[in-house]
Amino acid sequence: MRQYAGFGTAEETNERYQYLLNNGTMGLSVAFDLPTQIGYDSDDALSEGEVGKVGVAIDTLADMEILFDSIPLDKVSTSMTINAPSMVLLAMYIAVAEKQGVSAEKLKGTIQNDILKEYVARGTYIFPPKPSMRLITDIFKYCKDNVPYWNTISISGYHIREAGSDAAQEVAFTLADGIAYVQAAIDSGLDVDSFAARLSFFFNAHNGFFEEIAKYRAARRMWAKIMKERFGAKKQKSMMLRFHTQTGGSTLTAQQPENNIVRVALQALSAVLGGTQSLHTNSKDEALALPTEDSVRVALRTQQIIAEESNVTDTVDPLGGSFYIEKLTNEIEKRAMDYIKKIDDMGGAPQAIENGYIQQEIQKAAYDYQKSIESKENIVVGVNKHQIDERPPENLLKVDMSVQERQLKKLKKVKDERDNDKVKAALKTLKEKAQTDENLFPYVLDAVKTYASLGEICNTLREIFGEYNQKIF
Repeated sequence: MRQYAGFGTAEETNERYQYLLNNGTMGLSVAFDLPTQIGYDSDDALSEGEVGKVGVAIDTLADMEILFDSIPLDKVSTSMTINAPSMVLLAMYIAVAEKQGVSAEKLKGTIQNDILKEYVARGTYIFPPKPSMRLITDIFKYCKDNVPYWNTISISGYHIREAGSDAAQEVAFTLADGIAYVQAAIDSGLDVDSFAARLSFFFNAHNGFFEEIAKYRAARRMWAKIMKERFGAKKQKSMMLRFHTQTGGSTLTAQQPENNIVRVALQALSAVLGGTQSLHTNSKDEALALPTEDSVRVALRTQQIIAEESNVTDTVDPLGGSFYIEKLTNEIEKRAMDYIKKIDDMGGAPQAIENGYIQQEIQKAAYDYQKSIESKENIVVGVNKHQIDERPPENLLKVDMSVQERQLKKLKKVKDERDNDKVKAALKTLKEKAQTDENLFPYVLDAVKTYASLGEICNTLREIFGEYNQKIF
């Protein structure tokens, strides 16, 4: 089971990583700050005020070296929440491993790398869809030959649900994105069984306890059929829907935040009963600030109590055969398949996104859900029922601005001390190759090793690919 590690500077994450390793947690998750997620260095004017606020700032290979100092990369599986610049961050991770004497063939982990959901739900995109899909399939190809145990994409329904979709839409739009990635990989010349086993998924655990269990069951069944019948997968692992689950951040309330502990426990239990392989439990102060250490501990203990005290993991699919669960599973599958057929008729998920169809469906669902809360058709304890007079929250975590100052000094030092002629040469080659059909991963890896920054690499690709400007629907 995973728990997010690392907010603030890279140095500040190391102690927490060591704690996780010493306590037997071999799966690590890293959240990156907003500038990193959209391909800007910490010294970019657009980064001011955002450095280190919602995750770790990674500007150059030097930051990754600090982040994973004393962490044996041949013994951990690292999940990185990164999308548009996934290639750059994975290249940095590989370069750090090489410095540790660990070959890429031994690395295990996951990059989110799911750009389609960024266009419809989250917004941390950089490039237009076509070159973005190229970068994704380049990662598939490179990892197939060089990093065989790496999960090259985590196809995410979590953010689709956070944006306001319902359960069936979360399944439908996530699997539609998955179909697009598989088709793009096949179109680029890959055999489906050569990469499908490295696909993973990421779902939300929302409030409807039984509906959520049915949702996971429906998604697993649907994906197996899609891979076998639509894409002709032959290997059993190619048909498996392996998924991580995070409890629903948007369901947590600023009012009576202690209630969130109960919400998270129920949501986490639904994910376990639905068959999740990996789990992240949100902290009780999610609606107010980044979590405090105490809040993170409670969230972690929630997982541990479910895993070690409840015995719910003693059997696979414990609610299978329940009339109600089977009925809900069938209903969600039918609704989700109807959506996928509509998306297919439009030409697939990328075209449905360009048409605004998926965005509009999510917006309608979000509007209807908010209306149901305001009418009290749906009860949110502490918000529209059982309210109390409360004192303003205390002892919330606040990221100090000194985090940004330290990061800027570190970045300046790296840029002053590196061999800038090598940096320029690597970026020049990358720019040239971006105008061809060659796989860009080796050239990004070369640039990373010269200590070219994330922003410099992304800006080089911006010159060729351009930036995506979302339409307003």
